[in-house]
Amino acid sequence: MTTVVSIVGAGPGAPDLITVRGARRLASADVVLYDGLVPRAIVDLALRATRRIPVSRRPGSDRVSPAAAAAMMIAAARSGARVVRLRAGDPFVLARGAEESLALVDAGVPIEIVPGLTTASAAPTLAGIPLTHRGLASGFVVVSGHDAEAYGPVLGALPPGSATIVVLMGLAERGRIAELLMSRGWKNRTPAAVIVDASQPTQAIERLTLGALGESSRARPTAAGVIVIGDVVELGVVIAEGASASRPSPAAAVQAAASSFQESPSWQQ
Repeated sequence: MTTVVSIVGAGPGAPDLITVRGARRLASADVVLYDGLVPRAIVDLALRATRRIPVSRRPGSDRVSPAAAAAMMIAAARSGARVVRLRAGDPFVLARGAEESLALVDAGVPIEIVPGLTTASAAPTLAGIPLTHRGLASGFVVVSGHDAEAYGPVLGALPPGSATIVVLMGLAERGRIAELLMSRGWKNRTPAAVIVDASQPTQAIERLTLGALGESSRARPTAAGVIVIGDVVELGVVIAEGASASRPSPAAAVQAAASSFQESPSWQQ
């Protein structure tokens, strides 16, 4: 009997920020395939899984193609195992969740999509930065920053100051991104922020300007980072000071997430 494969968004990283449904699917899974950006604390919510398979595509790791990952899921589902494909953030936001989903559908394997809290909005929010604010920004744009072919057409056509810009996977390209925007009329003093390891104990936030984005950021190019550009960044200082007092400790977050799903409901709705 072929079982359903759940494509689950893990959220930005903290184990208590995964959705209730996602955590329940993990708790009931037999096989879990997980991204390199998914922290071990979330993978460990798979309480009964007999196989936990890393399928990272990060630099420096043994890369697993979407086709290879899909083949593993198809085989496991056809064997009767309950399978979870765990993806960082949301599986359909600048990820390859759709590619794997289409491969599963083509193979006749039923799938379920469990949304996750995308890092594109979670990282700025955790840093106290609103992506929209009356009088400053009425919208935001999210782009992949790994290559100019991905972000160039979008950012190059964006009028200066017209929206908040969120860049995922773009730390290595931050200097070129800044140069592109300034060449299109964005002011070099436009506020910017680099958020690294959002929601993790190692979370770090650097606030600077667009002109300094490529020069002074301390973030490693290969780190899990998010870049935010726009006037709303200035609001983050005030908001973050008030929010930090109520932030739970990392140990408390792990304990809360694990204890909430010891007894999960049945696999299917």
